[in-house]
Amino acid sequence: MTDIAENIKRLRATIGEAAIKSGRAPEDVTLVAASKMKPAEMIKQAIAAGVDAVGENRVQEMLEKQAQDAYCGAPLHFIGHLQSNKVRQTVGVCDLIESVSSPALVELIGKKAVSLGIVQNVLLEINIGKEPQKSGVLPEQTEEILEIASQTKGIYVRGLMAVPPIFGEKDTESYYFDAMFHLFVDMSKKKYDNVSMDFLSMGMSDSYTEAILSGSNVVRIGTAIFGER
Repeated sequence: MTDIAENIKRLRATIGEAAIKSGRAPEDVTLVAASKMKPAEMIKQAIAAGVDAVGENRVQEMLEKQAQDAYCGAPLHFIGHLQSNKVRQTVGVCDLIESVSSPALVELIGKKAVSLGIVQNVLLEINIGKEPQKSGVLPEQTEEILEIASQTKGIYVRGLMAVPPIFGEKDTESYYFDAMFHLFVDMSKKKYDNVSMDFLSMGMSDSYTEAILSGSNVVRIGTAIFGER
């Protein structure tokens, strides 16, 4: 049986060490429990053990678990690929949509948020490895989508998110983490309405230490909390 509380305790220690090495405090890093295909009871255990947020990849699964009160006590993030026809079911439900991957999604989210009378917090997803099979805007398009988002009612951009390529080599992965951090810093210097570069979300169970050392302050951890799917 997976000891979720013990796993989170170990993660906190490792996250804390990496944060300190990178010149920050342990509490500066947000731990998101990536709960894809995990039941509500396991999510509740993770929240009780002190994760900072819960992240879901699939809208239908998220809504089913929400009906079971799975997320009580923690902010809910949407971290998977968001289809345009699922926007209406996601806006206002999630505290943060991390995977806004196109100007079209920015527009749809903004319209839905306005209709609800809210402002939706989002992160812009960057395809830092320029992989054709992945969603996200290209790094060189980041400023353009930021400008669009800054002029879109109902949207507030809180930062950037990325899923870098996986090559099995830490040095190669760190290259993309470093590139994302430099992009994040560059965008932070620009002044837009409805934009504050608070969060850089990158790093998962097999890469969160390297991501934090490169500047990530949001890590999305599934297997290291819940065990294998």
